[in-house]
Amino acid sequence: MQAWIQEGDVVLFQGDSITDAGRIRDKGDDLGKGYALMAAAQFSALYPEKQASFINRGISGNRVKDLQKRWQDDCLDLKPNVISIYIGINDTWRRFDRNDPTSTEQFEEVYRDILTQSVKLDAKLVIIEPFVLPVPEDRKQWREDLDPKITVVRELAREFGARLVCLDGLFAQASARAAASFWAPDGVHPSPAGHALIAKAWLQAVGAVE
Repeated sequence: MQAWIQEGDVVLFQGDSITDAGRIRDKGDDLGKGYALMAAAQFSALYPEKQASFINRGISGNRVKDLQKRWQDDCLDLKPNVISIYIGINDTWRRFDRNDPTSTEQFEEVYRDILTQSVKLDAKLVIIEPFVLPVPEDRKQWREDLDPKITVVRELAREFGARLVCLDGLFAQASARAAASFWAPDGVHPSPAGHALIAKAWLQAVGAVE
């Protein structure tokens, strides 16, 4: 399988806390402790000759509107060749914990704007869909809000020719092998095993592994 990332490419990971994963903000090359670090490390080990570089600009708590506000500084100005975006769960979560919803229409409009800006860079796109697991039980209520947003993410991936990482089904499938809490203790934030699942799916999406 031909790896999609080319020699010397700059790969940017963008998103919320799942991407952030505890990175040290004042260290520009810190990739955090999650899937971004795992995917970058595995890619670099498999394809050292490519000398690809990886940047993480995920920020905990972000929604699509937060990405939009910082897209110039934290994406366009960095001139990445590959942009990986993982956003959406906080757009659902804020409806339930703060009564501050993001409608599906707003979500789509802002996400499309982010992607439209990104296309101007002639960058390749990877889009990771959000997921939620029923831990604790009240997370089941979130499906009514999240499912339409997942549909939006999938449609935008097709529209913009992005590689899509389908996490919602992946985590549901994994939860048939071990309890949902094993993969994401709060239904949202992955465990180390959950991050490893995402990293592998990401590498498959970019053609780095089969």
